[in-house]
Amino acid sequence: MPADSLSSALLPAGLHDVLPPEAAHEAAAVARLLADFTAHGYERVEPPLVEFEDNLLSGSGAAMAKQTFRLMDPLSQRMMAVRADITPQIVRIATTRLKNGARPVRLCYAGPVLRVKGSQLRPERQITQVGVELIGPLEAEADAEVILLAAHALEGVGVRHLSVDLCVPTMVARVCRGLGLGEEETARLREALDKKDAAAVSAVGGPAASLLQTLMAASGPAERAMEVLSALPLPETAEKDRRRLTDALRLLRAARPDLTITVDLVEHRGFEYQTGLSFTLFARDVRGELGAGGRYRAGVRPGVEEEGEPGTGFTLYMDTLLRAVPAPEPAKRVYVPHGTSWAAAGKLRAEGWVTVAGLAPVADAAAEARRLDCGHRLDGGTVTPLT
Repeated sequence: MPADSLSSALLPAGLHDVLPPEAAHEAAAVARLLADFTAHGYERVEPPLVEFEDNLLSGSGAAMAKQTFRLMDPLSQRMMAVRADITPQIVRIATTRLKNGARPVRLCYAGPVLRVKGSQLRPERQITQVGVELIGPLEAEADAEVILLAAHALEGVGVRHLSVDLCVPTMVARVCRGLGLGEEETARLREALDKKDAAAVSAVGGPAASLLQTLMAASGPAERAMEVLSALPLPETAEKDRRRLTDALRLLRAARPDLTITVDLVEHRGFEYQTGLSFTLFARDVRGELGAGGRYRAGVRPGVEEEGEPGTGFTLYMDTLLRAVPAPEPAKRVYVPHGTSWAAAGKLRAEGWVTVAGLAPVADAAAEARRLDCGHRLDGGTVTPLT
């Protein structure tokens, strides 16, 4: 390949072209996911790729500030930002354009996001997100609905061995606050728990160390974790989290007793703006998260729980999801020689064939069909397989 061609094919780190057949595979999976969401009453919206910076990074969007590209709008001379996550945009739509709509508001979406840098598990900087937001209700039934919908949609596109990991990212802070710990002690415990370092938790000492060690050790299969959690003497400040986790798990088990559910009682990372029950979706033998979601307050700063409208939802990451979905069967491609009528080719398409038309006469139609990656050719009005 000439040097200038190599240069034109070079893309920035973390960005890549999606080629056939992967592009069609992703588009088909997105369409099936959105169809499932729509069948459950979620209506699609399409926010813009770029917004004014102060709008995009307000409220829950502030959590993505370090991952957001900025640019100057030549028309308004205001700073704009390229979305790094779609959820804040859906929240904006629900709390402004649809603020007078009947509650709950059920919205779904799909589209690309761009981030400043990737992570070790996800080096891609541009990924496609697909998800839903359920805004308005506080009931545990809302938490259960979005988790069950995520599981149903993922299994519908072919994901096998799905598991849901539940967590309540506010629990540790509420336990510490209820036991009278200061911000410095809480931060040290939070760091130790993020590393799953039981010795470091013990070294911090104080009344919370033993309780948090028990919570950390209990994390695992849902029933075992909840048995331990139900017997613990939690401070009243954390009782709300225990009740919500218990109620949501009861609803999930009633609907899907076969679903693999685990509980992490001390998880926090990645859920910085969540204000209640949250979850992560995994598939066995697939690296990375298929998606994540949880409860938040719409239209307020991260960590502010007393204001704003309650919401919950989830986002699926198509780059990981496609690794868990079986590749579709190859399309049935038939080579249609030059001179074949449009109606004859149309009849083949109506029968499920993908037609590839010859644009000029060729001496060897079979060879031309192979060159164009067709497994069949139209010969005298009959579809003939290539040998």
